[in-house]
Amino acid sequence: MQETHGVSVVRSCTAVGLARATYYQDPVDWQVRDANVIEALNKLVEAHPRWGVWKYIKRLQALGHPWNHKRIHRIYRQLGLNHPRRTKRRLPTRPSIPVFVPKAPSEVWSADFMSDVLYHGTRFRTFNIIDDFNREVLAIEVDTSLRAERVIRVLDRLKAERELPHMIRVDNGPEFLSQQLHEWGKANRVLIYHIQPGRPTQNAFIERFNRTYRNEVLNLYLFRSLGEVREITAQWMTIYNEQRPHASLQHTAPCIYAHSPPQNSIYELSA
Repeated sequence: MQETHGVSVVRSCTAVGLARATYYQDPVDWQVRDANVIEALNKLVEAHPRWGVWKYIKRLQALGHPWNHKRIHRIYRQLGLNHPRRTKRRLPTRPSIPVFVPKAPSEVWSADFMSDVLYHGTRFRTFNIIDDFNREVLAIEVDTSLRAERVIRVLDRLKAERELPHMIRVDNGPEFLSQQLHEWGKANRVLIYHIQPGRPTQNAFIERFNRTYRNEVLNLYLFRSLGEVREITAQWMTIYNEQRPHASLQHTAPCIYAHSPPQNSIYELSA
């Protein structure tokens, strides 16, 4: 306005609503002006990277700094320290299907994961699959990491050994929610049925098996390697399937029950 129209500084500042003190003030880089705030804030972020902005504000005020919360929050955002919010994944509505005992083997399987730790502190996981008809252990896969690809590999191995079921009952873990597993189920005509979130009793057979496996194997030994876990688990699976009496199977072993189930099953009587 001054250069084009020859208007004075006073009239130019009045026209645009700018204070003359601001007009005459030399611009200062905010990083230079707020250098002391940036230094104090960066020290807190380095020491406590997962704190939120309000914890940083309260801590700086507790240390005696005079800056108000608006200034600290502005600098916090200008430095790009605000963490992006992680939204929760919304699960689709899961229908509730009552737990039932299948009439024959390989109709319904149940699967679940467990975790434990080796003697030197390394954590490992197990992927357990049982047949709901006679509670037979079909597979227990052991490793430090069991992703969806590994789950599919175990299922393909079982497919080569026996008939696949009509349904596999699982929870809502990330491995079971993967698109790869659902594509495998469609390709093999197997329904991957998810129980309702927070309702482990809807997968009661595998939950009961997990307790037995933990009491008789995982809590009984101090494992030094994954090889020991796999070896002892394989021996226990043979005993569990062929020798160990099962109360719900009229005190017969799962493999024996599968070939000649008793006529008066407690589940048939309760029905």
